[in-house]
Parts: sequence; C-alpha cells; structure tokens
Amino acid sequence: MTSADRVAVVGTGLIGTSVAMAAGRVGDAVRGFDTDADALARATERSGLTPSGTLEECVAGATVVVVSTPIPAVPGAVAEALRSAPYAVVTDVASVKSHVASELRGVAGAGDLSRYVGGHPMGGSERSGPDHASASVLDGIVWALDEGADARALERVEAFVAKIGARPVRLDAERHDRLVAMVSHLPQVASTALMGVAATEEAGEPELLLLAAGGFRDLTRLAASSPHLWSDILVANGDAIGRAISLYVERLTRLREMVEAGDAGEVERAFGEAKDARLSLAAKPQVKAGVAVLQVPVPDRPGVLAEVTAAMSQAGVNIEDLQIVHSPEGGRGTVHLTVAAGASPDAERALRDRWFEPIRLA
Repeated sequence: MTSADRVAVVGTGLIGTSVAMAAGRVGDAVRGFDTDADALARATERSGLTPSGTLEECVAGATVVVVSTPIPAVPGAVAEALRSAPYAVVTDVASVKSHVASELRGVAGAGDLSRYVGGHPMGGSERSGPDHASASVLDGIVWALDEGADARALERVEAFVAKIGARPVRLDAERHDRLVAMVSHLPQVASTALMGVAATEEAGEPELLLLAAGGFRDLTRLAASSPHLWSDILVANGDAIGRAISLYVERLTRLREMVEAGDAGEVERAFGEAKDARLSLAAKPQVKAGVAVLQVPVPDRPGVLAEVTAAMSQAGVNIEDLQIVHSPEGGRGTVHLTVAAGASPDAERALRDRWFEPIRLA
C-alpha cells in the first residue's frame, strides 16, 4: 500500500486545486498557499486543503511540493520550496520545461536542485481558477516528467503522480517543449487566430454566431482561455512555437494554393491524409482504475443538471465525480459524469431513458 504524503501546493488555480483534491482523495494531508488570498479561500472551500499564510509555512514538513504558479513565478517558488522543505521533492506543472530549468539555475541560493523534478500534467481546460478544479482533471492524463532529473527524486515524483491518478511519462525537457508546441501551444494559437479573424473581419455581421456550427465553436473553444496565462507560455517557449507556427502557415498556404487552383483531387488527398492521421490517434488513456467517464451533452436550461442526477439516483448509480463544461456562446453544455465502471451500463441506460445521449469516454 502506498504511504501517505504531506503535500504542499503552491498556487491554487485550476491545476493546483485539482492536485490538492486528487491528493486528498487518496488520503494525503494537503496544505496550500497562493499570493491571491481570494483564490486560496476558494480553493480551500472546494478542496478541503489547509491554507497557509506564507510559502514557507505551506511547505514546512512536506514530503512533496507541487508548484502551480504562473510560469514567471515558478523558478523563484521552486527555489524557495527547496530551501524551506529540506526533505521534500519539488515539482512544478509549467507547460514549458527548458525555460524554467534555465531560469532556476540562475536563482541565487536555490539549494539542492537534485530534489527538483520538472513536470507538466497534460490536462486542464480553457477555464481557469479553483472554481473549475476537480480531482478527475488528473484521472488518466499523461504527466510529463523531466527524464534528466535525479533518479531518486524522479522515482518519488513518479510514485506520487501515479498515486493521484495520472500517468507519469519521462521526456527530455527540450523534446517536451518541441512536442507540446505542436500539440498544445499551436492549437491555442490557431484557435485564437481564427476567433480573431471572425471577430474583426466580420464585425459588422450580427448573424455570424447564429450561423456558427459545431466546427467553428469547437475550433474556437480555446480562444476563451486566459490571455495572461497563454502570453507567459508562448513567450517562454518562443523558439519551438515559432517553428510550429511556421509549419502550420506552410500547410495552410499549400491548401490555399490547391483551392485557388481548383485542384479537387489534391484537396481531397490532403483531407484524406489528415483524416487517416486523426483516426490513428491513440484512444484516450484510461481514467482512474475502476471508474468510467460519461460525456453527456445537455441544453443550457434550468433544471437540466437535476434531471441528470435524478436519473442516476433512480438507477441506483453513485456519482463519483461531476464536471460541467459550459459553452461560452450559451445554449448548450456538457456534463462529465464519473461512475463506477460496473455501473456504467445502468447509467447510460438511465440517461437514454430521459432522452440524453451519453458517450462513454473511458
């Protein structure tokens, strides 16, 4: 049986609070600190963590410290945690690893860097803050860890990550930054650019959003993300994201040339190759053992959530976790229900009886 940790979470936004909830779920004692007192209070109410007045107080006596601050604050917070928690392993959740490691080496008196393991949980959403946190945010997600870290510290962080429900994967820091530039950072840029084009070029067309179908809404969902957060990320990973944007522009240019030339065969071939590549993507990793996640599209109207929970109650299915993802345009949303794997068929049947259309994700 895995022993309990004393966990310190520095930064109580979406990911930090989700870590606190996941750690509390497995019996770890969790303390939290945030320079934003309001965010800390909301995280405390949502997760049950013990709030601390200072970073030093938060990490004192910890065995695992998770730094979940914005990227510019990560090196300083990691250094302070290493100094103030001499027996803890310290990790972070920043989505750019090389920049953080380089900055950390320049922090005076950073302490024993052998206890630091750079990390990046590949989870979250366009919504931010502790109010949208959930332990299920981490269930089954890939959590990248710097393979160049000290072996003992890396093993300790891997054990913690696995214990709270995620899947640790070792990656070289520079390779990590190059890969996430393509699969995480570039989608954000593309979504933001598309929304910007529609908002400025068609500003005088009030029917624009009325005509926007699912494709436009899905592709621009990320444009609702935190501008401050993404500004920090893109600047920190500037070289890699610059290369990814250039490759994307080249691909768009080639498609434009095919369309303008009226070459239907080449257009179809390009779409076919992309479709085959998309279908070959691996299925979503399994969530925490023993549970299933149901995605339930719902209309945005009073009482709909009560209908979902009533269906589970009448079917005798316990809801292990529940998340609501609202559409920023209104009119619809998605409920993510986590139930015991064995109860999934009953849950799906009960939902369909009420005219919902659940999709089992895992």
